[in-house]
Amino acid sequence: MAKKNYQFETRKYIIGGVAVLIVLIFCLRLFDLQILSDEYKKHADSNAFLQKTQYPSRGAIYDRNGNLLVFSQPAYDITIIPKEITHLDTLDLCRTLNLTLDDFNKRMSDMRDRRKNPGYSRYTNQVFLTQLSAEEIGIFQEKLFKFPGFYIQRRTIRQYTYNSAAHALGDIGEVSRKEMENDPFYSRGDYIGKLGVERSYEKYLRGEKGVEVLLRDAHGRIQGNYKNGEFDQSPIPGKNLTLSLDIELQMFGEMLMENKMGAIVAIEPETGEILALVSAPSYDPSIMVGRQRGANHHMLQQDLKTPLFNRALMSTQPPGSTFKTAQGLVFLEEEIIDINTSFPCHHAFVYGGIRVGCHSHGSPIPFIPSLSTSCNAYYCWGLFRMLGNKKYESGSVAWEKWREHMVSMGFGNPLGIDLPGEKSGLIPKVEFFDKRFGRGKWGGLRVISTAIGQGEILLTPIQIANLAATIGNRGQFITPHIVKGIEDTELEEEYRIPRHTTINPQYYEYVVEGMRGAVVGSPYGATCRRANIPGIEVCGKTGTAQNRGKDHSIFMGFAPMNNPKIAICVYVENGGFGATYAVPIGALMLEKYLTGTIAPEREYLIEHMSNANLIPYEYQR
Repeated sequence: MAKKNYQFETRKYIIGGVAVLIVLIFCLRLFDLQILSDEYKKHADSNAFLQKTQYPSRGAIYDRNGNLLVFSQPAYDITIIPKEITHLDTLDLCRTLNLTLDDFNKRMSDMRDRRKNPGYSRYTNQVFLTQLSAEEIGIFQEKLFKFPGFYIQRRTIRQYTYNSAAHALGDIGEVSRKEMENDPFYSRGDYIGKLGVERSYEKYLRGEKGVEVLLRDAHGRIQGNYKNGEFDQSPIPGKNLTLSLDIELQMFGEMLMENKMGAIVAIEPETGEILALVSAPSYDPSIMVGRQRGANHHMLQQDLKTPLFNRALMSTQPPGSTFKTAQGLVFLEEEIIDINTSFPCHHAFVYGGIRVGCHSHGSPIPFIPSLSTSCNAYYCWGLFRMLGNKKYESGSVAWEKWREHMVSMGFGNPLGIDLPGEKSGLIPKVEFFDKRFGRGKWGGLRVISTAIGQGEILLTPIQIANLAATIGNRGQFITPHIVKGIEDTELEEEYRIPRHTTINPQYYEYVVEGMRGAVVGSPYGATCRRANIPGIEVCGKTGTAQNRGKDHSIFMGFAPMNNPKIAICVYVENGGFGATYAVPIGALMLEKYLTGTIAPEREYLIEHMSNANLIPYEYQR
């Protein structure tokens, strides 16, 4: 009997196993190519079809009175299908499109870089050059037959009716890699809202893309729509927005703030709608459109005056004496004082070696005229008494109670405006002072400057304007918002439902009386007399915030006194006393909105305010 050769027997199984493994690998590869990967499908489809994206018209933007602010005009992109490019005369192409050879090579390299262009495929349309004008594309179209693989894609570009409201309107720019990864709607070369309402309402404004399916012949030539357009999808235009802005008031405010750094925020108290949102210095929104957007954006970034910075929402500054209204409300609510409580003031608050200066007025002074005269000592005594009051377990407990009331007024957190970038300001927690001074090592005297809106207290101009609206409403406000309406869509609930503070509404009447006295005068004095407009019951409060340089000038007010139609904050950096610049600018804004004009006897103020240059020398270079 022959001996069995186990060596050949083993080899048979090895060879069989290798064969099975090879077949399995081929099967897996085929599964990957045909099922998991769409590369070959794209290849096959691109031979038979050309799918052209149809871009929707972006929604238009109007002001509250129906004035068209932003609209779309035709623009053109050049796209390519890389596999179709053959025998390209690169120099002729560059001359036609006014490109350098280096620019051409960089664009091609960036297109192929899957980190920058995750959706790259040789068989599908890729964006090469964007936002060409009708004149530029006309020149290119005459030579298009010389550049196989190149196509023209129609899009739209933003146009502005007014050179105003740049921070509110915002702009659009080319989508980033991160934005493409976060939302499959976008592909390389698409545009997305970058700032303002263009960003916060992007999903309403952008619309929905469509597609046109074109049939190719065996030579790749377009033969028309596939099946007479049966598979085409029309784009759906974006929704139109109506802003709460009054563009005439907005432009008036921007004129008054020329050559200044600061902000104006005007709100309709009943609705929370923003009537004007001025950040100075500003810029012409039309320069952020087209192929020069990048260069212009860089220019604005390099400007020491930071025109891209939206001071109305992002600038956190001491509120100065405007904050005394909020302080007084807390003292009344916590029964630290009543309206008859008087405190002494001999041009200063002096206690325990601490001195906070004040100006000349009658003394001792009760609550209502303390607002009219803006008495520093009154609010220092009030805070000192609250933090040392035995009704609280400790000064820390008293401070947290105080802070709870302040937060209910919209301080210490972003209000939630429908614009990007809003800052929270600062209403310190107990932990803040414990860390700064040591636990249990601080009290009323350590934080006394917070009583008058200085020290650690920081608010944004929109928070101060909202305080004025809340006082005008006697204790409630609707979250400030700049969009009044969206086509066929209801606004979110937070922009329709009132928010109530923790203060008893009756105490607001006393604050209103004090603010009215600041305008028309009281036996103890007044600080807002320049806001007194015949026929309009203006209520106001000045503020002068200390600064390393010249003090900041602040005004907060509303009108009319009962059922107010407008509340306002004017913050002029380096403007000195509140009455010097902020008050007259605020009064002009109130008069302009409520009457539509400025009385002849006050027209000189327009020229005086708009011509004043308050920008520090170091920022003017």
